[in-house]
Amino acid sequence: MLDSVPLPDSPSIDIPESSELARQIVSSWVSDFNQCLNEENTDIRPLFLEKSCWRDLLCMTWDFRTIQGPEAITKFVASCSDGSRINSIGVYDSPSYKIPRFAHCGKVRVVQAFLSIDTAYGRGEGLVRLVPDPKEKDTWRAFTLLTKLEELKGYEENTHNRRPTGHNGTADSTHLNWKDQLNAQHNFRNGDGPVVVILGAGQGGLAMAARLKQLNLETLIIDRTPRIGDNWRNRYHQLVLHDTVWFDHMPYLPFPPSWPVFTPKDKLADWFEYYAGILELNVWTNSTLQESKWDDHTRQWTIKVERNRDGTLEDHTLNPRHIILATGHAGEPYVPPGINFDSFQGNRIIHSSQFTEPQRDANGKKAVMVGCCNSAHDIARDYHEHGYDVTMIQRSSTLVLTCGSLVDVTMKGLYAEDGSFQPPVEAADIINMSVPNPVAKTLQTAATKEILKRDNDLITGLLAAGFALDSGIHGSGLWIKYLSRGGGYYIDVGASKLVVDGKIKIKQGSGVKAVKAHGVLLEDGSELEADEVIFATGYQNMKESARTIFGNEVADRVRG
Repeated sequence: MLDSVPLPDSPSIDIPESSELARQIVSSWVSDFNQCLNEENTDIRPLFLEKSCWRDLLCMTWDFRTIQGPEAITKFVASCSDGSRINSIGVYDSPSYKIPRFAHCGKVRVVQAFLSIDTAYGRGEGLVRLVPDPKEKDTWRAFTLLTKLEELKGYEENTHNRRPTGHNGTADSTHLNWKDQLNAQHNFRNGDGPVVVILGAGQGGLAMAARLKQLNLETLIIDRTPRIGDNWRNRYHQLVLHDTVWFDHMPYLPFPPSWPVFTPKDKLADWFEYYAGILELNVWTNSTLQESKWDDHTRQWTIKVERNRDGTLEDHTLNPRHIILATGHAGEPYVPPGINFDSFQGNRIIHSSQFTEPQRDANGKKAVMVGCCNSAHDIARDYHEHGYDVTMIQRSSTLVLTCGSLVDVTMKGLYAEDGSFQPPVEAADIINMSVPNPVAKTLQTAATKEILKRDNDLITGLLAAGFALDSGIHGSGLWIKYLSRGGGYYIDVGASKLVVDGKIKIKQGSGVKAVKAHGVLLEDGSELEADEVIFATGYQNMKESARTIFGNEVADRVRG
């Protein structure tokens, strides 16, 4: 269970909150930090609060680390090769959103500043939040510090002033134009196979391939579906993303300014196809990984890929150095053990991942949703709108937040267009990731209280309808529940009103014990009749996907 780090006491200080003062405070701290990193036997502990966190992403070690407290931070710095891999950090003079400024971390007033970072191997960015020490008000110490590696020296991206010219500038006897070269690259006709193979052409796989391409690493994505974007295109008919557009941008090619706040799934699918084409990514669709073997001696994979190209099956043997599993944050569909779909004699019984849309001629047919989170609500609403008698089975409590309150409370000033301080999305990402999860849990607990206060009328109505609610793990809301469980919540976009009005019925407190010929038997002994049953019961974790694809030997070596 994730522990929380409390926000620091905020002593009352009577000072003018000017940009000049913010710069002085940050510059003094940065100077002391650099001195501690570059001089032996210098004590770094006075630079950090007693309850502080340093989140390091590849600047000090080749790993993601979050270190809590001055003592642990001191040991961390001492344990790094040659004492430290960060050479120095610096303060930005521009643009305005990066320079030191007074800001808030929850209700605590802080001085916040973006940091430039130079390491032995690359360059990065960071962010520090400084607060006055409760006992020494004139001394500012770090509450949170983020250090994040952005690029490796000598392996910078082919962007901006390093972009390709579009021609080779020399005589070329091959007479290959851009399209010819792209086709050759796409099929690896130059004789070199991919260095990296990515499994899955969803948002994660495409974004990773785009980044690797700019680093000149030959990369191939393989996906079993016929078209890029089918992982979204084939989902249920009414699906619209519950995340806002500002939170969902892809690298190098953001959504246009006319893009809807909440993206319909088919629009997103088409965008992925467009994205892969514009960025010239190598994607083999209708392709599956048949065999894989890792060699510890050569540090290479040997994989066999079956590719269906225009109806012709091709077998390819590839030897990549790396394989990235990008098949989604969730694994294979999960159905509770002991449930046998074969006994059902109604019209349809499936997992929600297989659902597309209800039948058109419902005429009062009964549909049962097993589960009570995002997919279950969306599908239940779709059934209701097609004339079905709908019941959701809720075995345990669910966190419900309205979309408007969630966006307004947690994303205002960061991922929004509301007229407030609005950094570019890349800067918003740094601000967001600079909050370590133990601190995020504390901040999210306060945010969740405010969201539930705003949503009080809906919450009252749901409780009256017999719907069991919670406020997340220790009251910490959606984000921590997502990180811990990957689900257990519903971001309301309309279905909750149907529950309140009794148009979607709730069977609460008992799970499904067995599937019957024309319904389901619950653990409390009651039965629900059903013509259609949808198990919206979530997914297994990614480690189980790795086990299915690569076998036990590889899966057992996967961390996390």
